[in-house]
Order: sequence, then C-alpha cells, then structure tokens
Amino acid sequence: MSSMKSKLKSNIIDNLDEEYYQISTDILSSFPKFRPPLDLFIFKEETTQIQLLKKKGDRMDKDEQERVAELCKEGNIFVARSDHAVYSKHIAKQLDLVLVDENLKEAEIAEIFCYALTDRIAEFMEQPVKAVFTQIYNDLMVLTEYLWEDRNRIKSLVRRLHTDEHSLAKHSYNTGALGLWLFGRMHPGGINRRIYDKAALALFLHDMGMGKIPAFIRDKDKPLTQDERSKVNMHPLLGSKIALKLGLKFDEMQQCVMEHHERLDGSGYPGKIKDVSPLGAICAVADSYSAMISKRPYAEAMEPLAAAKELGQATKAYDAKATKLLLEAVVTNRW
Repeated sequence: MSSMKSKLKSNIIDNLDEEYYQISTDILSSFPKFRPPLDLFIFKEETTQIQLLKKKGDRMDKDEQERVAELCKEGNIFVARSDHAVYSKHIAKQLDLVLVDENLKEAEIAEIFCYALTDRIAEFMEQPVKAVFTQIYNDLMVLTEYLWEDRNRIKSLVRRLHTDEHSLAKHSYNTGALGLWLFGRMHPGGINRRIYDKAALALFLHDMGMGKIPAFIRDKDKPLTQDERSKVNMHPLLGSKIALKLGLKFDEMQQCVMEHHERLDGSGYPGKIKDVSPLGAICAVADSYSAMISKRPYAEAMEPLAAAKELGQATKAYDAKATKLLLEAVVTNRW
C-alpha cells in the first residue's frame, strides 16, 4: 500500500513539475529562518494537491520552522516556478546550491549562473582585492564543477549573453561564457580539469584591468582623446599587475589578460605581438564579439550575425577556426 501511495505521489509531482519546485533541505536551510523569501507550498497527499503553507515574509516561530523542516525532509515542501526570479537571486548568493537542487532545469540553472556571475564580477571590478576575488573564484569553481559533468551545458550560458546596455561586468560575463564555449569546441578532447578551471578564471576575469580605468573614460559617448586612448590601452598591463598581486601567476591568466586586444597581424595592443597564444586568440574573438553585440556609449549594438560575419572576414587579425565556429553557431543557433 505504501509503495502504491509513493508511486501516486511521484506521478502527481511529475505532473506539477512545470509549476513548482520541490525544494531540498539544503535549499530550505539557506532561507532566512523566521521569514521565507517566497511563498512555501505543501503537498497534501490526502487530496493530491499543492496548497499554500506560508506566505512570503510571514514570520515563522520555532515550532513552524521545525514542522516545515520535517515536511521538507519528506519531500513535501515546494515553491512556485512563478517565483523563479526571487528564487534565482536567492540561490545566486549561495551558488553551490545549484549543485544540490535536482529540480532545477538546465535553462533555470544557466539563468542563475548568469545573474550570479555578473553580480560577482561587478563587485570584483569595484574592489579587486583578495577577499572579493575569493568570492568570484568560488562561484567560478561551482560553474566548472557543473560544466565538467557535461560540457555541453555551456550552451545554455551562451544563449544568455547580455545584449542590452554595456557594462564591464556584463561584458566580462559574455566573454567568459563565449570564450569557454569556444575553448571546449577547439579542444574537444585532452583538456584536464585543472586546465579547464584556469581557462574559465582567465576568460571571465580577462578585463580586470578596465576596472582601474576611470568611469568617465569607459563610459564616454564621444571619441577618446589621445591621452584617454593611451590610458585605455594600458588596461591589459594594469590587469596583469592585479593578477600577479592576487597570486594568479599561471600562464592562462596572463594570456587572456595581456592578449585579448592583440591581433595575429600585429595590429593590436599593448605589445603589437603576432605570436598570440591559442587561449589569447580565443579570448580576443570572444571579447570583440561580446563588445560588438551590446549597446555601448559610443556605438549601437550590432546584430549577432553581422558581428560574427565581420570577425570572420578579418582573417589576418583573428583566429580563423574560432571565428568559423562562432559564425556557424550564430547562423544555425546551435551553440
């Protein structure tokens, strides 16, 4: 009888999957103890229905907390998918929770990563110090843990590139997600986890030096003066110094930080080098595309297809394999 009851419950929950999350005890314990951040629902076995148990913000005393915790252990506590925005922002503050919540869909997890990483990068750009770096480092390691199980999951992150008004954090997220996708496609086998982790860190934090450029220059909607341009051209060197100060001395970090504006024909900066590393070349394509498809103070956003075509035509400046992969993905929408 109990197994039949369990099967019935399972079937009902599967049917409700589009409307509710069945939350785990780990997720519940991360909520504020006395006031839930969103509505909590209970599964009533006798009626096989989901009913409201506690409204968002309503105070719970100790007895109610214990009851909710027990119900959660039994798999009977749910939150509404209509509250996904609130849920996403909550989990984004403790990103490792995505690894234990089996009820989140891949697209929902990608949305949480997009929100969380963009937010963390913004904090780091404002304060590129060890304590803040540790937070973004931990979040990026959660990301690589998630992606290492199935590297095709990166596609969902690339589908969420920011195309609205430009910010340094949004641009960094875009370059990191797209760069990691390109890195995986250009190295389908033979990448070990340690290299993957380093590449992820380097790609998402490639532009850390721009945080040291005054905002009035970064956000200027008119052509830069020669002095302002020379300051901007220094940002890879500033980023390299920040990386070294934080102890990030591995090659992948220096390649992305120093080479994302270098070009294969020697026309880039700061070193005008032609011998660009493979990862630096990937970062250059991802960085340029990300800048082109977002609205910047001095330029409107380009359509993704137009941006990808323009990069593909610049055969002397950019890695041809990377730009070809990018163009094929944009044309077919098969990231």
